[in-house]
Order: sequence, then structure tokens, then C-alpha cells
Amino acid sequence: MKKNLITLCFVLIFTGCMPREAVDPLPSWGEGQTKEAIIQFVTEVTTEGGTGFVPAPERIAVFDNDGTLWAEQPMYVQLVFALDRVKALAPEHPEWKDEQPFKAVLEGDMETLLAGGEHALLNLVMATHAGTTQKEFAQIVKDWLATARHPKTGRPYTEMVYQPMLELLAYLRANGFKTYIVSGGGIEFMRPWTEAVYGIPPEQVVGSSIKTKFEMRGSEPVLVRLPELNFLDDKDEKPVAINQHIGRRPIAAFGNSDGDLQMLQWVAAGDGPRFALYVHHTDGNREWAYDRDSSIGRLAKGLEAAAANGWTVVDMKEDWRVIFPDN
Repeated sequence: MKKNLITLCFVLIFTGCMPREAVDPLPSWGEGQTKEAIIQFVTEVTTEGGTGFVPAPERIAVFDNDGTLWAEQPMYVQLVFALDRVKALAPEHPEWKDEQPFKAVLEGDMETLLAGGEHALLNLVMATHAGTTQKEFAQIVKDWLATARHPKTGRPYTEMVYQPMLELLAYLRANGFKTYIVSGGGIEFMRPWTEAVYGIPPEQVVGSSIKTKFEMRGSEPVLVRLPELNFLDDKDEKPVAINQHIGRRPIAAFGNSDGDLQMLQWVAAGDGPRFALYVHHTDGNREWAYDRDSSIGRLAKGLEAAAANGWTVVDMKEDWRVIFPDN
């Protein structure tokens, strides 16, 4: 009998069946209400037979990108890309040295550039993002990301992602969720790299876009990018984009700014269990501390809505043990 018991123990150990403590799915999250709320929600919607059970096809979670999945300070990454594109294309456009907003970029005059508002930035994006095929643009983005570095940390921008959010994405997918990006950033700026960085494939990326047209270049069919806005995926357009691209109302939404407010409102208003979370940038030492007065990622109305509706708010300083990978 004793010999049989010893044999059984060896079988259990080497087949991996020995009882063991559960692995923490969110190790970079500090213990507390925020982490508990996430785990409680996931447990509720994945427990078969429970009153809050949600079938796997309906487990959809949407994430903003800038400031939610990766850093957006001191400047949106795609804006940095556009500025670098102006400099790269300047030899082909000698008129830019006397033409705003390009003149400001070439002279490093960010004050004048930003004073031009959204119109100036849109002109900048149209001029630097159009004129190529979709395939050519994707390669330009990949090449830029391979060499560009964040001005404060010196890290590649693809390493300026939030480790706790990477863990959250993996945790949700391990529990049958399909994860989408819904961002004001350009859809074709994000699609070349989101799968490698976040595990989110191109078809699950929703964003702003410029118009494209089909044409034949010799015997090759291509999609050519035009200098004309197609869709701006921000604020009240985010729920519209979700409806158009996804076709189901998500049950969970994650953002960090007032630009995400309508997305969180629309997701939270659905039937059954719902989860809405804001990332609040409160850590001025490890990252940046900003909210109501910031020109980038402003969070004012969102904080009020979160308090009024009982949404979860991440206090980055208190809730995240680490910010970026390999800290």
C-alpha cells in the first residue's frame, strides 16, 4: 500500500497534476480594489451557470491605445512620426520652408505648430501619410519604429507600453475574450505592429483613416492613400466605429482620456455585466502625472463620469507595481 502511494505521488508530480497555488494572472498589479474588480468581473462573465455568464462570442473588450496601452507624453507617437516624415520628405518639397505648418516643423518651432490647432496638425498628417500605397506605408511605419526612440527614456516606442495592460490583455484572451483597439490614432499606422506588441491582429484594430483608392500600377493592383480624411475615430465617433467595424456592443472598455468617454458610456449602458475602466496618470516619477489641465490625454469629464457611475479608475502610482516592461 505504501509503495503504491509513493508511486502515485511520483506520477502526479511528473504529469503536472499535483495541486499547486494558482498563478497570479496580473503580477504587475498591486493588490487592492482595482485588481479585485477586474478579476471579479472576469470570473463573473466566465462562470458557466452563473447569473452573469456571457458566452465567449460576446466577450469583447475594447481598448484605447494612446495613454491606455502605451505612453502618449510628451507627444503622441504618431505626431512624432509625422514630424520626422516632414523632415524626410522636405528635399522633395522646397516650398515647405516658407509654408506653414511645415515651416514650423523644419525650424523646430513647436509653439507655432501647436498654435495652428487641429487644422494644422491635420494638414501635416495628410501631407506626410498620403501618396503611398498601403503596403509602402506599412513598411515606412515599421522602418521608423525600428529606429525611433522616446526623447525621455531612450527606449523604442514599442517598449513604452504598459506592462500591467499587457498582462490584462493576455488575461482577458485566456478567458475567451476578443480584444480590440479603438483609437483616435491612424488605423494603418497601428496595424503594422499591434499584433507583435499587443497580440492584437490588424483586423481587430479600429482607428482614424484617410481615404484610399484602388488602381492598377502596371499589372499590380494597389490601394493608394489619398490626402483626404475618411474618418476621425475620437469622442462620439468611437461608438459609431465600434458598431461599424465590430458589430457587437463590447462588455468591457478601457480608456484614459475624455476622448474615450463616449466609448465607455456606450459600453457600460449595455445589458448584463459591464466593465468600464479609466487609466489615471498619477505617477510623475515613473511616468507622467496629468489629467484635467493636460493638452494631451486630458481627463476631466471622464473622472466625473467614473465617480458618478462607479467605474473603475486605475491610480497608476498606487495600483501598478511596474509601468514598463523589464523595470
